[in-house]
Amino acid sequence: MPEQTPPSALPQPVEAVLRELRVPDLPYPVGQVARPVDWRALLQAQWHDQSDRRVCDLLRSMDGPWSVKQVNSAYLADRIMDVFLRSSGLHPVLVSRLARLRYPLAWQLAADGGESFLALLVPWLDSFTDWRGWSDSGGRSSRALLEKLDRLVVVIEDAFRIPSLSAFSDYCDQWHTDARRRKEHSSRLHERLLETEAGAARQRRADQVARAVTGRALEGRRLPPAVQAFLVDHWVPLLRQIVWREGPDGENWRHGKRLLEWMVWVGDPSLSGQNLERLYQVGEQLADRVSEVWHRIWQEAPPQEALAALEQVLVERLRGGDAGAASTGSQLAVLDPDSRWLDLQAVPEDRLNGLRGRWFVEGAGAKEQRRFFLACFPETTEILWSNGFGVRLGMTLWPTFLQALDAGAIRPLPELTRFGQVLDDTVSALSRVLASQRRQRQEAARRAREKAEQVRLQKEEQERERQQAEARREAEAERKRQHARERALQEEAARLEAARAAAREQATAEVDRLGPGGWIALHSERPEPHERRLKLAVRINARRKLVFVDRLGLNRTELTIDELVDHLLAGKARILGAPAEFDETLSRVVGRIRVGR
Repeated sequence: MPEQTPPSALPQPVEAVLRELRVPDLPYPVGQVARPVDWRALLQAQWHDQSDRRVCDLLRSMDGPWSVKQVNSAYLADRIMDVFLRSSGLHPVLVSRLARLRYPLAWQLAADGGESFLALLVPWLDSFTDWRGWSDSGGRSSRALLEKLDRLVVVIEDAFRIPSLSAFSDYCDQWHTDARRRKEHSSRLHERLLETEAGAARQRRADQVARAVTGRALEGRRLPPAVQAFLVDHWVPLLRQIVWREGPDGENWRHGKRLLEWMVWVGDPSLSGQNLERLYQVGEQLADRVSEVWHRIWQEAPPQEALAALEQVLVERLRGGDAGAASTGSQLAVLDPDSRWLDLQAVPEDRLNGLRGRWFVEGAGAKEQRRFFLACFPETTEILWSNGFGVRLGMTLWPTFLQALDAGAIRPLPELTRFGQVLDDTVSALSRVLASQRRQRQEAARRAREKAEQVRLQKEEQERERQQAEARREAEAERKRQHARERALQEEAARLEAARAAAREQATAEVDRLGPGGWIALHSERPEPHERRLKLAVRINARRKLVFVDRLGLNRTELTIDELVDHLLAGKARILGAPAEFDETLSRVVGRIRVGR
């Protein structure tokens, strides 16, 4: 019987997978969902109907909104149960019923990550290794398991309704208690079955070998009825006892088989009729030898009446008669010998080591039948099949088994995949997918940041170029304005210079016209502002010097023509008595000069 191994450990936390995983074509919400649909009643209805529909298909067919955790819980429950459905190795009828646990599993995963539920579910489903040989045979053990699974439907429905896992926890505890009790009981049944069948195999071998060797000796012979009766009714049981007790290789077996051949030889006229001398020799010893072997095996004398009939045949044969020889066909029909038992090939032990203790399957689908290779008895090369719980399912000869194995009529059952292993592998695979998605998201975020930075730099560069262009335009405009100002200043300076030249020329002309006796007024700021009136006393043209005196003829003041012109232009002097137009012209020129400065 296969041993039950400890339950698998719980898988790594699945919270990250439930929160972050994204699977194409699933009905994920757009953005955050404030109030997702309460799907407990929906899943409860599917469980109540024992539906085989996938949870993801159910979500697609209905309006949400579903939260990300609900969608990923549905996907994870479907994937785990689909993989378990394909790889568990359990009978299809069992797997189809167990796979419906996808509904409470999805519910619990979305509720709290499924830790409490998985802590009960994983060891319970892993315990189905004890039931890997279960077949829907209609037998008592078959019905018992289906009744327990019917009870599970009610338990899970109560868990949906309350909601609470206490009833399911009690169900699992009772399940494990029954499993331990069943294991102890089946161990005793297997020991008893092996002991009983081993003895029966030895007995069956002894009977079949005795029948086969006797049938081979009688085949095609004509013997007196007394010889035929003695061989079938008395000598076959003796040969059976020899084989059962000692096997077909001992001294007693050699003597018993030899005496069988002698009795056939003596009784068949076609064999012994031509050799009377040999017939006498055999006839003299045959009864004694038969009695000797009989006594050695049964510890008693052979039946006198049967032995006397055999001796009477010997006497008749020694007299030359045929003692009423008849065909042995009717006795062969009674014996029904099988000559294969005389040439049984020992089963190689190394070959048995690879098959003993394994499950095999006949048929396919819901009708497949499973049987456990409990033992192969070397005496008969018969395989003893069990249902895994100590119940005998039948016997098969080793050659027949090999033929069925080669033809595919029977096949080894693949190793069972535990639910805990499926759960671990699935969560690990999805964790790797999630890690890949995280890297992709990080890479996408990095590319987005780089692109944003690139856009920012481009905008900054464009702004810098715009500012530089604006600065260049402003500088160009300023340069043009400066150029215009400079040109205006140059033009103004030219006008002023022309005005100054004209004023100087006019002032020079006026000074040149100033003759002796002409008066001028000189302005002085020191020590206080006042105006002095001076009269030109002397004009020295050679030295371009003018000599002025006050009205008393005193306080001589000398000025050059150029100095007087400068004073006139600066407004520090004026010529008295000049025409009015000169004063006005001079004032305008001096005013413009001052404004220009």
